[in-house]
Amino acid sequence: MEWLETFWATYSTLVLSVGTNVLLALSIYLTLACGLLTVGNAAFMGLGAYTAGVLTLNTGTPFLLAQLLSGLVPAVIALIIGRPTLRLSGVYLAMATLAFGEVVRILILNAENLTGGALGLNGIPQLTGWRDVAVAVGVTLYVLLRLAHSRIGRTTAAICQDETATELMGVNVRAYKLFAFVLGAALAGWSGALNAHFTFFISPNEYGFERGVEILAMGVLGGTGSPWGAVIGGVLITLLPELLRGLGDYRPLINGLILIVIILYSPKGIWELTRTLRSPAAG
Repeated sequence: MEWLETFWATYSTLVLSVGTNVLLALSIYLTLACGLLTVGNAAFMGLGAYTAGVLTLNTGTPFLLAQLLSGLVPAVIALIIGRPTLRLSGVYLAMATLAFGEVVRILILNAENLTGGALGLNGIPQLTGWRDVAVAVGVTLYVLLRLAHSRIGRTTAAICQDETATELMGVNVRAYKLFAFVLGAALAGWSGALNAHFTFFISPNEYGFERGVEILAMGVLGGTGSPWGAVIGGVLITLLPELLRGLGDYRPLINGLILIVIILYSPKGIWELTRTLRSPAAG
Protein backbone atom coordinates (compact mmCIF):
# COMPACT_ATOMS: atom_id res chain seq x y z
CA MET A 1 0.00 0.00 0.00
CA GLU A 2 1.46 3.28 -1.14
CA TRP A 3 0.03 5.38 1.71
CA LEU A 4 1.55 3.03 4.28
CA GLU A 5 4.95 3.20 2.58
CA THR A 6 4.74 7.01 2.53
CA PHE A 7 3.72 7.11 6.18
CA TRP A 8 6.56 4.82 7.23
CA ALA A 9 9.14 6.75 5.20
CA THR A 10 8.05 9.96 6.94
CA TYR A 11 7.31 8.81 10.48
CA SER A 12 9.33 5.61 10.98
CA THR A 13 11.77 7.26 13.40
CA LEU A 14 8.91 8.71 15.44
CA VAL A 15 7.08 5.37 15.60
CA LEU A 16 10.23 3.54 16.71
CA SER A 17 10.91 6.29 19.26
CA VAL A 18 7.42 5.82 20.71
CA GLY A 19 8.09 2.11 21.09
CA THR A 20 11.48 2.46 22.77
CA ASN A 21 10.15 5.19 25.07
CA VAL A 22 7.25 2.97 26.10
CA LEU A 23 9.82 0.31 27.00
CA LEU A 24 11.67 2.93 29.05
CA ALA A 25 8.45 3.94 30.77
CA LEU A 26 7.78 0.31 31.67
CA SER A 27 11.27 0.12 33.17
CA ILE A 28 10.60 3.06 35.50
CA TYR A 29 7.11 1.72 36.27
CA LEU A 30 8.72 -1.29 37.94
CA THR A 31 10.66 0.79 40.44
CA LEU A 32 7.96 3.41 41.05
CA ALA A 33 5.37 0.69 41.68
CA CYS A 34 7.68 -0.63 44.40
CA GLY A 35 8.06 2.81 45.99
CA LEU A 36 11.58 3.43 44.66
CA LEU A 37 12.44 6.93 43.47
CA THR A 38 15.36 6.40 41.09
CA VAL A 39 16.78 8.45 38.22
CA GLY A 40 19.35 5.91 37.09
CA ASN A 41 17.39 4.38 34.22
CA ALA A 42 19.03 6.75 31.74
CA ALA A 43 22.43 5.38 32.74
CA PHE A 44 21.19 1.80 32.32
CA MET A 45 19.81 2.78 28.92
CA GLY A 46 23.25 4.13 27.99
CA LEU A 47 24.98 0.96 29.15
CA GLY A 48 22.64 -1.12 26.99
CA ALA A 49 23.06 1.18 24.00
CA TYR A 50 26.86 1.16 24.15
CA THR A 51 27.03 -2.59 24.85
CA ALA A 52 24.96 -3.44 21.78
CA GLY A 53 26.46 -0.68 19.62
CA VAL A 54 30.06 -1.68 20.28
CA LEU A 55 29.29 -5.36 19.71
CA THR A 56 27.49 -4.96 16.39
CA LEU A 57 29.78 -2.23 15.08
CA ASN A 58 33.16 -3.66 16.06
CA THR A 59 32.66 -7.42 16.31
CA GLY A 60 29.73 -8.16 14.02
CA THR A 61 27.75 -9.76 16.84
CA PRO A 62 24.25 -10.91 15.74
CA PHE A 63 21.65 -8.32 16.68
CA LEU A 64 19.58 -10.76 18.75
CA LEU A 65 22.59 -11.67 20.90
CA ALA A 66 23.51 -7.99 21.23
CA GLN A 67 19.99 -7.28 22.48
CA LEU A 68 20.25 -10.02 25.09
CA LEU A 69 23.59 -8.71 26.32
CA SER A 70 22.28 -5.13 26.35
CA GLY A 71 19.78 -6.22 28.97
CA LEU A 72 22.13 -8.55 30.84
CA VAL A 73 24.96 -6.05 31.40
CA PRO A 74 22.79 -3.36 33.08
CA ALA A 75 20.99 -6.06 35.08
CA VAL A 76 24.26 -7.41 36.49
CA ILE A 77 25.46 -3.91 37.37
CA ALA A 78 22.08 -3.12 38.97
CA LEU A 79 22.37 -6.29 41.02
CA ILE A 80 25.82 -5.24 42.26
CA ILE A 81 24.98 -1.64 43.13
CA GLY A 82 21.43 -2.38 44.21
CA ARG A 83 22.33 -4.26 47.38
CA PRO A 84 23.93 -1.27 49.13
CA THR A 85 22.00 1.47 47.30
CA LEU A 86 18.49 0.22 48.02
CA ARG A 87 19.10 0.63 51.75
CA LEU A 88 18.36 4.28 50.99
CA SER A 89 14.94 5.71 50.21
CA GLY A 90 13.27 8.83 48.88
CA VAL A 91 15.49 11.71 47.83
CA TYR A 92 18.62 9.95 49.13
CA LEU A 93 18.04 7.06 46.74
CA ALA A 94 17.42 9.52 43.92
CA MET A 95 20.73 11.27 44.68
CA ALA A 96 22.61 7.96 44.80
CA THR A 97 21.25 6.82 41.42
CA LEU A 98 21.94 10.28 40.00
CA ALA A 99 25.57 9.93 41.12
CA PHE A 100 25.70 6.48 39.53
CA GLY A 101 24.52 7.98 36.25
CA GLU A 102 27.28 10.57 36.36
CA VAL A 103 29.87 7.85 37.02
CA VAL A 104 28.64 5.93 33.97
CA ARG A 105 28.79 9.06 31.82
CA ILE A 106 32.37 9.82 32.88
CA LEU A 107 33.47 6.23 32.26
CA ILE A 108 32.01 6.34 28.76
CA LEU A 109 33.73 9.68 28.09
CA ASN A 110 37.11 8.30 29.15
CA ALA A 111 36.89 5.01 27.27
CA GLU A 112 37.60 6.74 23.96
CA ASN A 113 39.09 3.72 22.20
CA LEU A 114 35.95 1.71 22.83
CA THR A 115 33.10 4.23 22.99
CA GLY A 116 34.41 7.17 20.99
CA GLY A 117 34.49 9.37 24.09
CA ALA A 118 32.85 12.78 23.79
CA LEU A 119 32.51 12.34 20.01
CA GLY A 120 30.18 9.40 20.54
CA LEU A 121 29.74 6.18 18.63
CA ASN A 122 28.93 6.74 14.98
CA GLY A 123 27.95 4.41 12.15
CA ILE A 124 25.96 1.93 14.22
CA PRO A 125 24.21 -0.52 11.85
CA GLN A 126 20.51 0.17 11.21
CA LEU A 127 19.17 -3.13 12.50
CA THR A 128 16.12 -2.13 14.53
CA GLY A 129 12.86 -2.74 12.69
CA TRP A 130 9.27 -2.27 13.74
CA ARG A 131 9.01 -5.99 14.51
CA ASP A 132 11.88 -5.79 17.00
CA VAL A 133 10.23 -2.91 18.85
CA ALA A 134 6.76 -4.47 18.67
CA VAL A 135 8.03 -7.78 20.09
CA ALA A 136 9.96 -6.02 22.86
CA VAL A 137 7.00 -3.89 23.95
CA GLY A 138 4.45 -6.68 23.51
CA VAL A 139 6.40 -9.29 25.49
CA THR A 140 7.32 -6.82 28.23
CA LEU A 141 3.77 -5.53 28.59
CA TYR A 142 2.35 -9.06 28.72
CA VAL A 143 4.81 -10.16 31.41
CA LEU A 144 4.31 -7.04 33.53
CA LEU A 145 0.51 -7.27 33.31
CA ARG A 146 0.71 -10.88 34.51
CA LEU A 147 3.06 -9.86 37.31
CA ALA A 148 0.78 -6.97 38.34
CA HIS A 149 -2.07 -9.43 38.97
CA SER A 150 0.12 -12.00 40.68
CA ARG A 151 1.42 -12.30 44.22
CA ILE A 152 4.52 -10.32 43.21
CA GLY A 153 2.41 -7.41 42.00
CA ARG A 154 0.24 -7.36 45.12
CA THR A 155 3.33 -7.48 47.31
CA THR A 156 5.08 -4.61 45.51
CA ALA A 157 1.88 -2.55 45.82
CA ALA A 158 1.84 -3.25 49.55
CA ILE A 159 5.51 -2.24 49.84
CA CYS A 160 4.74 1.03 48.05
CA GLN A 161 1.86 1.82 50.41
CA ASP A 162 3.50 0.81 53.70
CA GLU A 163 6.95 -0.74 53.63
CA THR A 164 7.21 -1.20 57.40
CA ALA A 165 3.89 -3.00 57.74
CA THR A 166 4.72 -5.26 54.80
CA GLU A 167 8.06 -6.18 56.34
CA LEU A 168 6.40 -6.96 59.67
CA MET A 169 4.22 -9.48 57.83
CA GLY A 170 7.36 -11.48 57.03
CA VAL A 171 7.93 -10.28 53.49
CA ASN A 172 11.53 -9.91 52.32
CA VAL A 173 11.07 -6.30 51.20
CA ARG A 174 14.70 -5.87 50.15
CA ALA A 175 14.50 -8.84 47.77
CA TYR A 176 11.38 -7.47 46.05
CA LYS A 177 12.99 -4.04 45.69
CA LEU A 178 16.12 -5.57 44.21
CA PHE A 179 14.03 -7.62 41.78
CA ALA A 180 12.23 -4.49 40.55
CA PHE A 181 15.48 -2.53 40.30
CA VAL A 182 17.31 -5.23 38.32
CA LEU A 183 14.43 -5.96 35.95
CA GLY A 184 13.93 -2.24 35.36
CA ALA A 185 17.63 -1.87 34.51
CA ALA A 186 17.42 -4.75 32.02
CA LEU A 187 14.43 -3.18 30.25
CA ALA A 188 16.15 0.22 30.09
CA GLY A 189 19.25 -1.40 28.59
CA TRP A 190 17.15 -3.26 26.03
CA SER A 191 15.47 0.00 25.07
CA GLY A 192 18.89 1.61 24.64
CA ALA A 193 20.02 -1.12 22.27
CA LEU A 194 16.92 -0.80 20.10
CA ASN A 195 17.21 2.99 20.07
CA ALA A 196 20.89 2.95 19.14
CA HIS A 197 20.26 0.76 16.11
CA PHE A 198 17.86 3.10 14.38
CA THR A 199 19.51 6.42 15.28
CA PHE A 200 22.98 5.35 13.95
CA PHE A 201 24.72 7.59 16.53
CA ILE A 202 24.88 7.75 20.32
CA SER A 203 26.81 9.99 22.70
CA PRO A 204 27.22 10.17 26.51
CA ASN A 205 25.15 13.36 26.73
CA GLU A 206 22.06 11.48 25.59
CA TYR A 207 21.96 9.51 28.84
CA GLY A 208 22.44 12.26 31.41
CA PHE A 209 20.22 13.96 33.98
CA GLU A 210 17.73 15.36 31.44
CA ARG A 211 16.97 11.92 29.99
CA GLY A 212 16.65 10.53 33.52
CA VAL A 213 14.05 13.18 34.42
CA GLU A 214 12.22 12.55 31.14
CA ILE A 215 11.96 8.83 31.91
CA LEU A 216 10.73 9.60 35.43
CA ALA A 217 8.10 11.95 33.97
CA MET A 218 6.78 9.13 31.78
CA GLY A 219 6.10 6.98 34.82
CA VAL A 220 4.67 9.76 36.96
CA LEU A 221 2.34 11.14 34.27
CA GLY A 222 1.05 7.75 33.24
CA GLY A 223 0.65 6.51 36.79
CA THR A 224 1.96 3.47 38.62
CA GLY A 225 -1.39 1.76 39.11
CA SER A 226 -0.89 -0.40 36.02
CA PRO A 227 1.67 -1.03 33.26
CA TRP A 228 -0.87 0.63 30.96
CA GLY A 229 -0.09 3.88 32.75
CA ALA A 230 3.53 3.59 31.66
CA VAL A 231 2.38 3.03 28.07
CA ILE A 232 0.26 6.19 28.21
CA GLY A 233 3.13 8.20 29.74
CA GLY A 234 5.67 7.00 27.18
CA VAL A 235 3.40 7.77 24.24
CA LEU A 236 2.41 11.20 25.62
CA ILE A 237 5.96 12.37 26.39
CA THR A 238 7.10 11.29 22.90
CA LEU A 239 4.23 12.62 20.82
CA LEU A 240 3.43 15.87 22.63
CA PRO A 241 6.48 17.81 21.31
CA GLU A 242 5.71 16.58 17.77
CA LEU A 243 2.04 17.55 17.98
CA LEU A 244 3.03 21.04 19.12
CA ARG A 245 5.72 21.49 16.47
CA GLY A 246 3.63 24.09 14.62
CA LEU A 247 3.81 26.43 17.61
CA GLY A 248 7.46 27.19 16.98
CA ASP A 249 9.27 28.85 19.89
CA TYR A 250 6.16 28.54 22.07
CA ARG A 251 6.27 24.75 21.91
CA PRO A 252 8.32 24.15 25.09
CA LEU A 253 6.09 26.56 27.03
CA ILE A 254 2.83 24.94 25.94
CA ASN A 255 4.34 21.49 26.42
CA GLY A 256 5.28 22.35 30.01
CA LEU A 257 1.86 23.89 30.75
CA ILE A 258 0.06 20.77 29.54
CA LEU A 259 2.21 18.54 31.74
CA ILE A 260 1.62 20.81 34.76
CA VAL A 261 -2.15 20.74 34.24
CA ILE A 262 -2.10 16.93 34.02
CA ILE A 263 -0.13 16.65 37.26
CA LEU A 264 -2.38 19.16 39.09
CA TYR A 265 -5.66 17.52 38.10
CA SER A 266 -4.49 13.92 38.12
CA PRO A 267 -1.66 13.56 40.66
CA LYS A 268 -1.92 9.76 40.56
CA GLY A 269 -1.41 9.69 36.81
CA ILE A 270 -3.54 9.57 33.71
CA TRP A 271 -4.34 5.87 34.14
CA GLU A 272 -6.03 6.50 37.50
CA LEU A 273 -7.97 9.37 35.91
CA THR A 274 -9.28 7.11 33.15
CA ARG A 275 -10.29 4.50 35.73
CA THR A 276 -12.21 7.13 37.67
CA LEU A 277 -14.00 8.34 34.55
CA ARG A 278 -14.91 4.75 33.62
CA SER A 279 -16.24 3.85 37.07
CA PRO A 280 -20.03 3.67 37.62
CA ALA A 281 -19.84 6.50 40.18
CA ALA A 282 -18.43 8.80 37.52
CA GLY A 283 -21.51 8.26 35.41
